[in-house]
Amino acid sequence: MTMIADKPGVVFLLGPTASGKTGLAVDLVERLDAEIVSVDSAMVYRGMDIGTAKPDADTLARAPHALIDIRDPAEPYSAADFRADAIAEIERIQAAGRLPLLTGGTSLYFRALEDGLSDMPSRDEALRARLTAEADRDGWHALHERLQAVDPATAGRIHRNDAQRIQRALEIHELTGVAPSVLHARDRARRNAGALPWSICKIAVSPARRETLHARIAQRFQSMLAQGLYAEVEKLYARPDLSLELPSMRAVGYRQLWQVMDGDMTLEQGVERAVFASRQLAKRQLTWLRSLDDVMWLDSEEKNVSNQAITHIKSTGAAVGPML
Repeated sequence: MTMIADKPGVVFLLGPTASGKTGLAVDLVERLDAEIVSVDSAMVYRGMDIGTAKPDADTLARAPHALIDIRDPAEPYSAADFRADAIAEIERIQAAGRLPLLTGGTSLYFRALEDGLSDMPSRDEALRARLTAEADRDGWHALHERLQAVDPATAGRIHRNDAQRIQRALEIHELTGVAPSVLHARDRARRNAGALPWSICKIAVSPARRETLHARIAQRFQSMLAQGLYAEVEKLYARPDLSLELPSMRAVGYRQLWQVMDGDMTLEQGVERAVFASRQLAKRQLTWLRSLDDVMWLDSEEKNVSNQAITHIKSTGAAVGPML
């Protein structure tokens, strides 16, 4: 990847859940003149700390993260919100002469930032309520089959258990009468003329072996439970203004433990399903990452990952401060 000299640099540090992104990001902050912008749709919410693997106070003291703890779990936060906030943070960091380092696992947010936003219809709460009621009656699998019939391309990219994205795709189709994939294609063509004013250096970090990543995911969830995740979800569950219909409570781990508290499954089943959901999330993240161009891949099991990342960032011209 070649840096364009007249464009300031931005680093995207990508990777699946539990891949070691945060540790590497903090190391890079301490060795580069960089600031972290979180790209995580769950870390934006206050009171959701353990289950989101939010950096602890010591880590945040070493490497502050922008865009965490900026919403109450009852408040929605969209990709459009993220894009506006992230651009403002990037401009602030660059104005201070530092390097913006964006890291997290929410691929939708990275796509929204780099590719822009679709000119899609806004939310229709009445329609969403009807779709949710139909899903309660027939199951989200049935709604996924309906999406398959009207837009096979979009259905092929959405897991049949991904209620939020199935609902949104059907909502778009019902409101516009056009397949979401067609609208996205139109928007991509329209946005091609408006590229971002930065040169983006992309680095992906992940264990080379899938078994290693799966083991990390299981170990991390057990560690979260030991740290008090169940009590954290209990506190959220006690709030009358929160429910599984909210994006915040659909986050992996929170959703499954909420269902345990609802009596839908045992704790053992909830843990098993949370770990499975995390592994499925990692699989989708890796599929998206492999579709990207100009990405440097790092094996998080190697000892010199930070040095490799710094060498690559320096070679692209993105680094703005002195190397230590």
